[in-house]
Amino acid sequence: MVEAVQGAGVVVTGAGGGIGAALARRFAAEGARVVVNDLDAARAGALAEEIGGVALPGDAAAVVAEARDALGGAVDVYCANAGLGSGGSEAAGEEVWARAWDVNVMAHVRAAEALLPAWLERGGGRFVSTVSAAGLLTMIGAAPYSVTKHAAHAFAEWLSLTYRHRGIKVHAICPQGVRTDMLAATGSAGDLVLRPTAIEPEDVADALFEGIEEDRFLILPHPEVAGFYQARAADPDRWLTNMNHLQRKWEQIR
Repeated sequence: MVEAVQGAGVVVTGAGGGIGAALARRFAAEGARVVVNDLDAARAGALAEEIGGVALPGDAAAVVAEARDALGGAVDVYCANAGLGSGGSEAAGEEVWARAWDVNVMAHVRAAEALLPAWLERGGGRFVSTVSAAGLLTMIGAAPYSVTKHAAHAFAEWLSLTYRHRGIKVHAICPQGVRTDMLAATGSAGDLVLRPTAIEPEDVADALFEGIEEDRFLILPHPEVAGFYQARAADPDRWLTNMNHLQRKWEQIR
């Protein structure tokens, strides 16, 4: 059992399935009190009943106040997991870009704005951001997703560097392919890049809890992502050339 989460009040957004459901189950198994948030009320309710949690369906960006009440006055851990895997290019459309920005970035910003006053006053709180390896690297065929996940990672970094001396813990989860509905929706690009090394949602939860125990910001369920990230920083042009080779391979098969 991870002492840091025993008895904690935890909110997991986008918890109706996939990574979010795995996180909610793991937090509950570790002795936390869990609020299950998802747009799908039926799925949120079913999981909450399964784990002995509380279902609060609806918009992830607006759940903090209601979750605080449901948890007896305090949210100790907030998992900003809800996300959109928006594909497309620069021509994806204004509405696609705006929705990806709102869900993948601004929902995190709004949650932090609602959580931080109480956390800073008491000197503690934990913010978990499901970013994706796309936020460290990129993803072919998915400009809105890649760009907004980069922004989500940047916001998580900013929270950590700004508030860590005041007791705020931040974790950025950055997996590659995970066997979820979102992976199934990535089509041929996902088949080429993500599916061959895809892991289960429970593996992501395991990686997060290892990171919590080690007090580590960057959570890499696929350890090889660390090498890709280092290569990108060390020689950006070589990395971009290699990614362009992957892009051209995808263009030949899609």
